[in-house]
Amino acid sequence: MKYAVIGAGGTGGPIGGFLARAGKDVTMIARGRHLFAMQKDGLKFEGAAGSFTVPVKACTMEDYADIPDVIFVCVKGYSLADTIPFLRKTAGPHTVVVPILNIYGTGKRLQKELPGIPVTDGCIYIAAEIKEPGTILMSGTIFRVVYGLRRETPEEEKTRLDLVLKAVERDLKEAGILPVYSSQIERDALQKFSFVSPMAAVGACYDVTASKMQEDGAMRDLFTALVREIRILSEAMGAAIPEDIVTVNLNIMDDLAPSATASMQRDIRDGRPSEIDGLVYEVVRMGQEYGVELPAYREIAGQLRDRMAGK
Repeated sequence: MKYAVIGAGGTGGPIGGFLARAGKDVTMIARGRHLFAMQKDGLKFEGAAGSFTVPVKACTMEDYADIPDVIFVCVKGYSLADTIPFLRKTAGPHTVVVPILNIYGTGKRLQKELPGIPVTDGCIYIAAEIKEPGTILMSGTIFRVVYGLRRETPEEEKTRLDLVLKAVERDLKEAGILPVYSSQIERDALQKFSFVSPMAAVGACYDVTASKMQEDGAMRDLFTALVREIRILSEAMGAAIPEDIVTVNLNIMDDLAPSATASMQRDIRDGRPSEIDGLVYEVVRMGQEYGVELPAYREIAGQLRDRMAGK
């Protein structure tokens, strides 16, 4: 199995780095100072799993000249369009594309741009970010990659791709990553979204860390209300997430470092492009599409729009 990982940040960095450490054939696709640092000194990891450095193959999109079996797409939602020409050029007749983004439904949207190239859906459970060029800081021990084929995938396509996706499962496991090869990826990806979207929305709107959502009060209540609305939306979408999702997500929240924040919140704070459209505004649009009232999301989306407009 030959892997390419587009994006070497808090998602792609650990996926590619851990696979490389396990001896898998991986090339990291990156740019700028982070790429230069990886090429010079390898990819460094710090955090709960210990500190170590992994020698990695790394290059730009323009310099990559191989044909991989699997391409992990691990960029921010606003950069997804930039990967499409590379994917069209690089994918071979047996290549599978596995998007691992915070935004729900990325695989389905990407598949429309890549006819003839199989695209799964996927998500990740991890707390990691670039600490400095060439270094990934992992704030927790959870590292789970969830991926699978959508319901509309033809059965003959599922049969053909099953061998590759099971090989991915084996390689991830050997790399120390918990793989979930899902038969209900719409539900499982929406379940992850039901955590990251509310956390990002509350954190960005009120400029608070996880600590405020870990203690009883208005921020925890708002986080809970947003999770409940995603649960209601999931039923209307025919991909119902567990009924106890509020309890599940509160437990995840309580296990975070009190200082933890979502990447969307950090990007907005630092004046960088953010995933606010896909993580917050898109939920309101999905509510309208499926005829579901989402008052908490409408309110927080309105506040964020005003804030982003400088009102």
